[in-house]
Amino acid sequence: MIRLDKYLKLSRLVKRRTIAQNMANIGAVRLNQRTVKPSANVSNGDMLEIAYPRRVLAVLVLEDQEVLLRRNAPAYEVISEKRVNEDERPW
Repeated sequence: MIRLDKYLKLSRLVKRRTIAQNMANIGAVRLNQRTVKPSANVSNGDMLEIAYPRRVLAVLVLEDQEVLLRRNAPAYEVISEKRVNEDERPW
């Protein structure tokens, strides 16, 4: 298991860990369809939904080992991606 904010950074879904923490705090990240804190644990098989300004990305977690994530192991599989209007909140 790995912290949500650290997973988002190491999997390169978000560029910086502080940005990942801010996104989780405002509710732009869901883990298994629940809004969670940046300290939530992510495991293999979990589903993440990340709301970026212009799109919502849903991914399946394939790897939760920090050592393997640092070695560029496949971290996730994209399940869906949908475009949203920048003015509306996706959830």
